[in-house]
Amino acid sequence: MTNRQNEGGTVEGTVPPVPRQAGRPRTGPHPVSAPGGAGGTGGSARPARAAGRRRGKPGRRPGAWFIAPHMLALALFMLLPIGYAIYMSLYSTKLIGGTRFSGLENYRTVLASSEFWTGVREVLIFAAIQVPLTLALAFFFAAVFDAGVVRHSRFFRTVFFMPFAVPGVVAAVMFSFLLEPTFGPYSRALEMLGLKNVDFFSSNLILPTIVLIVLWEWTGYNMTILYTSLKTIPREITEAAVVSGASLSTIILRLKLPMVRPTLVMLVFINTVGALQLFTEPSIIQSFEPQAISFGFTPTLYVYNTAIGSGEYNLGAAAAVLLAVIIGLISLAGFAVRRRNGEFR
Repeated sequence: MTNRQNEGGTVEGTVPPVPRQAGRPRTGPHPVSAPGGAGGTGGSARPARAAGRRRGKPGRRPGAWFIAPHMLALALFMLLPIGYAIYMSLYSTKLIGGTRFSGLENYRTVLASSEFWTGVREVLIFAAIQVPLTLALAFFFAAVFDAGVVRHSRFFRTVFFMPFAVPGVVAAVMFSFLLEPTFGPYSRALEMLGLKNVDFFSSNLILPTIVLIVLWEWTGYNMTILYTSLKTIPREITEAAVVSGASLSTIILRLKLPMVRPTLVMLVFINTVGALQLFTEPSIIQSFEPQAISFGFTPTLYVYNTAIGSGEYNLGAAAAVLLAVIIGLISLAGFAVRRRNGEFR
């Protein structure tokens, strides 16, 4: 340090320049920023760079790569077949004359068919019976398992879910043998009880028989979903109800049931759409008991028998498109109801 005396007699000090260290670039003076980044850029540069690293480079969309396989499968196995069915439904193929554009003629034929509307009526009756029964049984068992009143509940939950893992074809074949009017064990058991000549595949009992098969298949699946939904209810709410003296039935029906209502609404529409697509069980039973299942017992069976059995592919395509429209309207109605209830924001 060197000293210099000015005119007032005071001594000023001058600081010599700091020697440059090897390997370090020479930079100018940096302003000292106040805490929080005020007065400079040093405090805000690091959070900005960190935020930039978190956001990633613009143009990269990793989420699109995750959903791309599903969207590809949806386009190949759902949207493309629907488009092809619409295309086929607008044409008619005759032995003499070949294929020609027919517009909406196939749709008018299907809408005028009594067999198609008979199938629609049958599946609506089937859904009106099967859906409430399935959900009532599923909620009952889910609530019992959730309440913890059953020992080894994990084992019994697995047993209840196992029928869902059985293919519908296997279940239909199994029940066709079990309910066979002559040699079936259930028919013999009813005969021992005094109920003779009970034909589960008669015109009066065929629909309840299919309801029984579908109940066995799908109750465990719905029970698992409802059980999972019940488990999301905070434990403190149930404990508060117990402390206040509420009975088990009151807790289940007045506390837990309203809290899982969104799940029940979702399952109502899922099971209703599934009922409209009923095909496997009646088609297998038709192989064992041809007199029990008619040509258009369900809309899907009408589509199959029209297109494959009768070779009228264009007419079958028109019936399939109409069925898809009905299912689409029901799905949109379900979405609207759930959105009105505040499930989607």
